[in-house]
Amino acid sequence: MRILDLPVVWVIQDLVIIFAAVFMLRFARNREERPAQTLLEFFGFCFLYAGVYENGAAAAGMYGYGRSLLMLGIVPFSVPAIELIVLYTSLVMLEKMSIPTWCKPFIVGFWGMLQDFTLDPLAARQIYESGGKSIGRWTWSLNPGDANIAGVPVFNFPGWVLILGLGSAFILLGRWWFKRSGYKTWIGIAYPFLSAIAGLVILVLPSSQFILWLAPFFTKGASGEWIMLAIHFALPGAILTFAWKGKMRAAYTLKQDWPVIVLPALFHSMDLFFTLLGNFRNILWIELIFSCLHIGLIALIWQAGSKQRPQVAH
Repeated sequence: MRILDLPVVWVIQDLVIIFAAVFMLRFARNREERPAQTLLEFFGFCFLYAGVYENGAAAAGMYGYGRSLLMLGIVPFSVPAIELIVLYTSLVMLEKMSIPTWCKPFIVGFWGMLQDFTLDPLAARQIYESGGKSIGRWTWSLNPGDANIAGVPVFNFPGWVLILGLGSAFILLGRWWFKRSGYKTWIGIAYPFLSAIAGLVILVLPSSQFILWLAPFFTKGASGEWIMLAIHFALPGAILTFAWKGKMRAAYTLKQDWPVIVLPALFHSMDLFFTLLGNFRNILWIELIFSCLHIGLIALIWQAGSKQRPQVAH
C-alpha cells in the first residue's frame, strides 16, 4: 500500500516523528525561560549541523535513504528531527539531575544510541521501491565481513553518540557563553549558529574515526568497532554510577517534563509495532532489549527525584 507513491509504513513513521517534533516545539516555547534561543538552537541543529552532515554522508555513499513526504536535500526531514528530539529531551532530563556539566554530552549521546538500536535494524528491513530502485527506509553500505548488528554497521551506533554528544556539548557551551555575557541579545542570536557550525567542523575531523572504530589502529569494519561500542556503553554507565549517584536537583512532573519519557517510549513502541507488523522476528530480541533498557533507565532516573531530597550539583 502506498500514499503519494510512497510506502505507507514510511509515511506513517515519518509523520509520527514530525508531529512529535511539532509538539516538542510547542512544549519548549511554553517551558523555556528564553524560548527564542531554544528555537534558534533547534534550527541550527537541524539545518546547519545534523541536516548538513546527513546529506554529506548520504552523498558520499556511506548510506542512503528512501524518499519521504518532507525531504531535506536527499535526506528525509524525519532524520535530523528525531535526532533533535532525542537531544532536547535528554537535556531536559539532565537539567534536574545533579551531574557535572561535562558529563552531560556523554549521557545525551548514550540516549541517542539506545534510541537508535530499535530504529535502524527495523529501517534496514523496510525495503520498498523508491526512486525507481529497491531501497530500505535507511540503507547502509556494507562490505562482506564488516562488523554489523542485524545488517547495520556497528560504528553506526557510536555514530549517534558522536553526533548527539558533540551537538549537545556545543549547545551547552553556547548557553554558558550567553549566560556569562549577561544574556546579551547578539550572543543569544549568534551562539546557536556558531554552535552548529563548530560541532559540524569537529564532527568531520579524523578524530571522529578514532571514536567510531579506533582509527588508525583499526580500519572501518574491523574489531575496533566492537571495542568502541563496548566503551560507549561502559562510559555512560560509569558516569551514572559514580558521577550522578542518583542525586537530583528537582523532581520531574508530567506537566513540566513529559517529553523526557513520553517521546522515547513512543518511538520504541512504534519500532516494536512495525517490527511485529513486518514479521521481522530476527530483530525482535533487539527491539525488546533496547526498548526495555532505555525506558527502564529513564524510569529509574524519573523515580530518583521522588525518593530523596533534591541536591545541588557541585
